[in-house]
Amino acid sequence: MEHIRVAKVEKVVLLHHGTTQQGTLHLTAHHLIFKRTEQTENKAPTLPPSEIWIAYPIIATAYRYPPSAAAPAHLRLRNKDFSFVQFRFETDRECRDVFDSIKALTVIKGGIEKLYAFYYQPKGNEKRWNGWKLYNPIKELERMGVGTDRCKGWRITNINKDYSFSPTYPAILAVPATISDTTLTHAKSYRSRARIPALTYIHPLNNCSITRCAQPLTGVRGNRSIQDEKLVAAIFASSQPPGSSQTPGYLRNTTPSPSGSFSDLQSLDGAGSAPTSDPDVPVGRIYGAQQRNLIVDARPTVNAYAMQVIGMGSEDMDNYKHCSSPPCTKIYLGIDNIHVMRDSLNKVIDAIKDSDITPLPPNRELLAKSGWLKHIGLLLNGTSAIVRQIALEHAHVLVHCSDGWDRTSQLSSLAQICLDPYFRTIDGFINLVEKDWVSFGYRFRDRAGYLGHDKWFIEKAGYGQPLPDETLPGDEDEFSSRVNIGPLGTSAGGGAAAAFGEAFGQAKNFFNNVSSGSNGRSISPAPEVDDDSFNTDRRTKLARATETPILTKPKEVSPMFQQFLDGTFQLIAQYPTRFEYNERFLRRLLFHLYSCQYGTFLHNNDKERLDSRVKEHTRSVWDYFLARRKMWINDQYNPDADGQEHERELEGGRVIFPRTGLVKWWATCWGRENEEMNGPVNVVVAAADTTPTTQLSSTSNSSVVTLPLVSGMVDGVKGLTLGSGVKTPARKGSGESLGVEMM
Repeated sequence: MEHIRVAKVEKVVLLHHGTTQQGTLHLTAHHLIFKRTEQTENKAPTLPPSEIWIAYPIIATAYRYPPSAAAPAHLRLRNKDFSFVQFRFETDRECRDVFDSIKALTVIKGGIEKLYAFYYQPKGNEKRWNGWKLYNPIKELERMGVGTDRCKGWRITNINKDYSFSPTYPAILAVPATISDTTLTHAKSYRSRARIPALTYIHPLNNCSITRCAQPLTGVRGNRSIQDEKLVAAIFASSQPPGSSQTPGYLRNTTPSPSGSFSDLQSLDGAGSAPTSDPDVPVGRIYGAQQRNLIVDARPTVNAYAMQVIGMGSEDMDNYKHCSSPPCTKIYLGIDNIHVMRDSLNKVIDAIKDSDITPLPPNRELLAKSGWLKHIGLLLNGTSAIVRQIALEHAHVLVHCSDGWDRTSQLSSLAQICLDPYFRTIDGFINLVEKDWVSFGYRFRDRAGYLGHDKWFIEKAGYGQPLPDETLPGDEDEFSSRVNIGPLGTSAGGGAAAAFGEAFGQAKNFFNNVSSGSNGRSISPAPEVDDDSFNTDRRTKLARATETPILTKPKEVSPMFQQFLDGTFQLIAQYPTRFEYNERFLRRLLFHLYSCQYGTFLHNNDKERLDSRVKEHTRSVWDYFLARRKMWINDQYNPDADGQEHERELEGGRVIFPRTGLVKWWATCWGRENEEMNGPVNVVVAAADTTPTTQLSSTSNSSVVTLPLVSGMVDGVKGLTLGSGVKTPARKGSGESLGVEMM
């Protein structure tokens, strides 16, 4: 409480959507609370008091303005849930004291233990739930058939039980039954941060899998790993009997070598040059018979090649063609990195940022220029390619990006929602988030910026000054954040040069810290360099972790989880009868991503959660949702549409396919009406379904699938502007608007 200069300020005016309310502003240790003053007008009945709660971590930026002829002293808050409010004060002293207090309470130095989650005590029905026990990795693997007669090609390994194998991976992993832990130990040095290919999903119809990993460390010297190639081959053969014609010869009734040798290399080269079946001979389309297994690199092609400068890169398909027969292929999806996504979000906020002072709709032209819908469309484009490969081509898919926790999590989880009706239920969605985001090491703390940053609090000299690029954190980022490389590796400044420049800038830090081994193989992490990723003595690592406080790095903040929720919203909008949960469920989950009321999303990986004993000291976010389950039920949901009798229906059945041509703005997420973001219904013409079909074009190193650019999306209404006689769409009332906590 020593940070609170003033705990209560009366006669404060709240400005939101151009309307004003007078009330009292309260500052507590974890929330800013505005309570509307009871008023009577013309002897009307007294209005009930209205409270607005704003958790400090949800504040994205705060601006303090001194008094002027145009307006009294005031604060403008722009929040991560896209609520924008202004507080006006009678004196500049009150305004400054509130600003300084909010800054001190938002910018936390010392650790996440000061966040609200460690103090929150639930009330009512929520107390009887324990969301920490909902997700059980063993039960989820058993649900998919691992360890049963249905899926004999997989086994559970405890090689990471103490998180020493890969600190950012789950303790329990599923790997091919033909791969030993010794082989895994050797294979891990070839993947960034030891994030080896591991199972996340098995399709019940054909036992084809989605596996996920980080990028390989090929480098400029073209490094390869025999163990990694054997692991990938075993994954692609996991749904085949050991002696089948599509199983690579060196995996038939043999145990892979725990260490590499020249003879192993020769055997793999032989396997690649003489496949066990003729690729030109068509294979019958039967369930469980792979047509062409797929490696998915989510990045733009130029970015992947540029990463070789710092010892990383992408698979050389000459080394992986032996992994299945017919030979596997690789595609680049052209999905940009966290910096581009952050910039895109900032541009959206530029279009809607004045919603505190005006009821006018957002700037439609700025919305279009943000590229946000293009990014969502490309994400669904990649999801569609994965879903079709598994459901229609009966093939395995291995997915990665750079470190395998941002774009990889997006694609893997969206594909599972499309493939499996279980993940379209509330319980299934909870397990999906716990598995592919929480357990597989998505960096929630870094991407959400829970601990705040001094640069997000700005004092202005006068009311009339134009505001700079001030939206979400990270606008001071380095050159790499300005590079916007498109799906084909192009950018405004030249794609190849820009991507190379990005990688070269990151290489400075890399080569100052890591030297390549005698074989030229680098075991460095990805661009966001972390001391824990290097081959450093364990005691030294622990000492550094103790000495270095946890701080928010603005250049690592990015809306990757929000984009996943946005992609899920698109699927709900396209298939409203196939989801048990509604869009309000997604919107409230996004709110609690930033509220820091629960401990589920406070850490970057399971190891951090274990070390901090977060399950003992905080509540799970799922307590909140399960205690209010009826609020999240989709009225249009029809579970019969995904019954078992539809499982083997061709061209779909229980599988849904994203319609990338129908991507639209998730208006309620941005605090707006649908007409404001997507245009009047009679103006917007829905685009035809442009879901891509994969087209393979062979190159010297791999077969590359070129996915068409997303077009015909709803932001095609960018030419619409407000003119004379055009009325602003009326806003609907909401029982949970403006960050009101539903305790």
